[in-house]
Amino acid sequence: MIENRYTCIIVDDEPKAIALLKDSLDELYNNIQITGTYNSWKPALQAMKNNVADIVFLDISMPQKNGMDLLALVPGLQSEVIFVTAYSEHALDAFNFGATGYVLKPINDTLLYKTVNKALERVNNKRIASGMLVSYTAKSKIGIPSQKGVDYVDVDDILYLEAVNRYTSVVKLHEKLLSSYSIGKYRPMLDGQNFCQVHRSYIINIKFVRRYEHPGTVYMSNGVAIPISRQHRDDFHRMFSEHE
Repeated sequence: MIENRYTCIIVDDEPKAIALLKDSLDELYNNIQITGTYNSWKPALQAMKNNVADIVFLDISMPQKNGMDLLALVPGLQSEVIFVTAYSEHALDAFNFGATGYVLKPINDTLLYKTVNKALERVNNKRIASGMLVSYTAKSKIGIPSQKGVDYVDVDDILYLEAVNRYTSVVKLHEKLLSSYSIGKYRPMLDGQNFCQVHRSYIINIKFVRRYEHPGTVYMSNGVAIPISRQHRDDFHRMFSEHE
């Protein structure tokens, strides 16, 4: 059996803190490669934008731009994020950003191990979902990775997708699934289907549109009102007319 391999980056303005976390990871795991360490925000931001790692270990308190600022600048980040910080009061904000975990300094290796394992489980779910996407495309099924596993759903049963921070709420008629993918990950998956992005936070299945109101609101078959941003209105009207 081939052991899964993973990558991570560490972002912290204190070199000593980076070294301590690196030592802990090297001691606990032999299948996680640290591909980069960053103690200033600009190179860290570029690495995050490139989605170069499965996991990002991110400090909160840093000069110029803190960890929250960096996450806000990368809304499409696919990496799992673990905050490693000396400040406990930011935990709620961290989880609102969709962080996988929150580890306080000085690092407790037991808590670190538990948190990293949770992140690796999410990474594995994403890999499974991505692999199944290809084989299921002809059958119009996609994998929806979550914290607990992967749900496989018929594309035609999805009413719309809504961005929830770094996650995506996949809404069916009688069920909602919270996916660990950002909404940007679903755009290419649904290309060529009956889906249209109408807002940076919404992708809708046009077959479930029941009403359109000026200047830009659609009502779905479940009664939910969804805004259409000005930049997406032409695409919506064009796509809807093509399916009439």
